[in-house]
Amino acid sequence: MTKELVMLALLGKGLVLGFSIAAPVGPIGLLCIRRSLSTGRLAGLATGMGAATADACYGAVAAFGLTRVTSLMVGARTWLTLVGGLFLCWLGARIMRIHPDLAVGREADSWAHGAYLGALIITLTNPLTILAFLGAFAGLGLAVAHDYLGATVLVAGVFVGSGIWWLILSGFAARMRDRFDPRWLQRVNWVSGALLILVGLGALLSLRRWVLR
Repeated sequence: MTKELVMLALLGKGLVLGFSIAAPVGPIGLLCIRRSLSTGRLAGLATGMGAATADACYGAVAAFGLTRVTSLMVGARTWLTLVGGLFLCWLGARIMRIHPDLAVGREADSWAHGAYLGALIITLTNPLTILAFLGAFAGLGLAVAHDYLGATVLVAGVFVGSGIWWLILSGFAARMRDRFDPRWLQRVNWVSGALLILVGLGALLSLRRWVLR
């Protein structure tokens, strides 16, 4: 197999990996949907791209075999989970208090930066993400990259694959936006905020198991 075909195969595997890891609906998925509905497609997409950036960072750790970084992340999982859990609880409570306004879509540019950074923080502070990538890389036989170019192509595929999912999800949610009046958007805020708080509390409760070990 020529080097070009090897790079193409690595890119394809990265695309599939990034898409499949991003696709399950979790806290970021909820945020992407809610922001696409209440603020517009740009804010929803920015949320997803924050997660895609974090996925690419963790994919790089796995692809380049940065075992020292992996050990530090796993070793600091208690603090990362604490920060992530508290942030999710705060964000959920904040969302529940937001009064929906369809006109806020005009201010999507000002929301995008905060949406991106918030999603980046949530994903980076989830120690399970790096473990998911390590397991996926090992399962696909990618635990050891062929070279730096191959690892770079693989990480690029992860980022693009993850980004494709968020583009699809934010676009679909934004198209549904006109079907929701402010009363329904308020309910979306309550439900998504409550779910984020529950996820955050679940993360905080999991600390008890780790601390008692």
